[in-house]
Order: sequence, then structure tokens, then C-alpha cells
Amino acid sequence: MSNSIAGIGTGNGNGKVVCVTGASGYIASWIVNLLLQRGYTVRATLRDPSNPKKLDHLLKLHGAKERLQIFKADLLEDGSFDSAIDGCDGVFHTASPVTLRVVNDPQVASFHNSIRSSLVDNPLFAATVFAVLCIMSLRGVLSNFHCPVLLKQAQLPIIHFSFVSLLQAELIDPAVKGTLNVLQSCAKSPSVKRVVLTSSISAVLFTDRPLTPDVVVDETWFSDADNCTKLERWYSLSKTLAEDAAWKFANKNGIDMVSILPSMVAGPLLQPEVNESVEPILSIINGAPFPNRVFGWVNVKDVAIAHIQAYEIPTASGRYLIVERVVHYSEHARILHDLYPTLQIKDKCEDDKPFVPTYQVSKEKAESLGIEFTPLEVTLKETVESFREKNIVNF
Repeated sequence: MSNSIAGIGTGNGNGKVVCVTGASGYIASWIVNLLLQRGYTVRATLRDPSNPKKLDHLLKLHGAKERLQIFKADLLEDGSFDSAIDGCDGVFHTASPVTLRVVNDPQVASFHNSIRSSLVDNPLFAATVFAVLCIMSLRGVLSNFHCPVLLKQAQLPIIHFSFVSLLQAELIDPAVKGTLNVLQSCAKSPSVKRVVLTSSISAVLFTDRPLTPDVVVDETWFSDADNCTKLERWYSLSKTLAEDAAWKFANKNGIDMVSILPSMVAGPLLQPEVNESVEPILSIINGAPFPNRVFGWVNVKDVAIAHIQAYEIPTASGRYLIVERVVHYSEHARILHDLYPTLQIKDKCEDDKPFVPTYQVSKEKAESLGIEFTPLEVTLKETVESFREKNIVNF
């Protein structure tokens, strides 16, 4: 499978230097790839450049030997991005933790249960944990950990302290503080003309409004943080808080910023590991019942192109939802069965409840960037063929 895209390598970036944060990620790797094809010099930041799983696929990209520069940077380290961003014409900030299953992950559930048992059975240990977390909060280590509020919630606080701190440290802080850290580096560099932020449709969907087939979601929607918390949508909370903080900082500091809000992303993988958004596709082709869930979907190459177009088109502004189609997972099962009829793909949902309804997403702003969306059928085939090329599946 070729890693080039017809029409993208037009040389618009000749002589320009840009930075891509979190460059080893699924979307970011494709952004780096297409930027190199367009002639840009790319400064790619990685938290751990010594990890070959994070680096090697980037070094193999066409043009990497001549125009790819690797920088070590950590989202939670102040000033960590200064050297990578200084002198750049543009910055693509993609680095952020991605997880859709904080609550449902069996390992996390096991961790919660063990913590719950320890705290309930050992009051002295519980009191110690509480004291330590209060001190961390007072010192600013856990910025959203509110001891007075938790103290009023009689039975919940001690049991949930570890979960709160886990969420804060692993998801919220890297998203919010990391985004502000990158933008602070951008504010220090007068050469930076535009920042393109990778946000998510998760920062849009979670409002009081129902999601039904007649509803059209657009860029004017903003997820409500309290609603995300109530629904235990922790990834959505992290993206909502991060984008809100980014817009406030950008507006206050005169930074020209555009945000890209993709839905679930699929298509060919450049990185060696299966990322979370394509895991359900892998499960379905391996014979698992399909989830009773609805998501928007888009091809990873379309998302990468949207980032670059948002940077290069002078009139681009505000937010851009990047969604080809919203479907129930039953549609994935049907399409995959049609594509691969010899596979034992189940026409069965994981539960017996009524199917979650779909909704619509406006394409108007995305199309103003010149995006011609790849059909879901093609995206799913590219995803599975990528699995085959990387020996993730054998058939």
C-alpha cells in the first residue's frame, strides 16, 4: 500500500519549517508523511525518541532523511517544546492521550476494585491516601482535585481518590496542561503564523441536545464538561477542557489557531501498533459481536489533509468537523462481510437492546477546505488490508 496521496505532493512547503507534536501517533504520522511529501521541513516531537516503536516508522517516510528532525518533548514539562517550535512557520498540535475506555477497561476495573477494598478495609491507609492527595492538590499537582467538595460527599471521596488522581495524571493534565504548554511555546516564537489543534468530535457531542437521525451536529456545538463527567466520558472531558483552554489562550495572546475535530478515525496504519480507534474493526473481523454503539467515521488521510489545508488556506478559521459518515457498528459488520465474505463475521450485536440511533454531522465547513471524503467502504478495506500487511491478521 502506497503512503503517498495523489495531488498532495505539490511542493507548497518548500523552505518552510513546521512542528508536529506527538508525531508518532496515528493521525500525526500521516500529517508528518504528507507534510514531507509537500516539501516541508518537519520538526517532530516525541516523548521518548529512544523507543523504536515510536520512531522507526517516521524515519522510513519519503523525505525523512533530508527534512525530518526529531525533538524530545514532554507535555507536562514547562518549556519542553520551546526548541522544537522556535523558528517554525506553523505548529500542528496533535499530542494528547487517547482512550475511550477508562471506565470499561477490565484492568482499570480490577485496579478500582483493589483500591476500593484496601481503602474500605484499612481506614488508616485511607486517611493517609486522603492526606497525601490533599497536599498534592494544595501544591498544584492535582489541579482539579477539590478536597472541600469531596469532603462533603460523605461516602464517595476516599474510594474515588485514586480514580480521580489517575484520570487527572493520565488524561486531563496531559491534554489541558500539555496544550497550554505547547501554546506558550508558540507565543514565545514570533515566527509562528498559525497553530492547528487536533481536537475531537468528543468536544462537540456531549450537550443537553438529543442525538437522533434528524439532528445535524455542526461546529457551533460545544460539549459541556459537567455533562461529560456525569456520563463518565473522560476522554471527551479531556478534549473539551483542552480545546476550551486553547481557545481562551489563543484569543488572549493573539495566536492564529484553527481546530480540527475528527470523529473516529480508520484507514491505513503507518505506526506498527493497533491504535484504539481501529480496535473495534479488528474485533469484528475476528468474529466478535458488534458493539451497540454509533460513531462518526473518517479516513485518517482525510484528517491529515484537513490539518494541512487548515494551515495553508489563509481564510481558514475556527473549528472544522471532519466526519464522512455516522453509522451504527452493525453497518461495519455488513460492509466487512460484503468485503470479506469468507470471514466469520457475526451478524449479531453484543446486547439485545434497541440499536442506538444515528445522527448527522454537517460537512459544509470541511468541504470549504477542499476535503473530498473517502467513502467508509474504502476506509474499512484500507484498514483491514493494513492489518494484513503488518501481519496483525492472517487470512
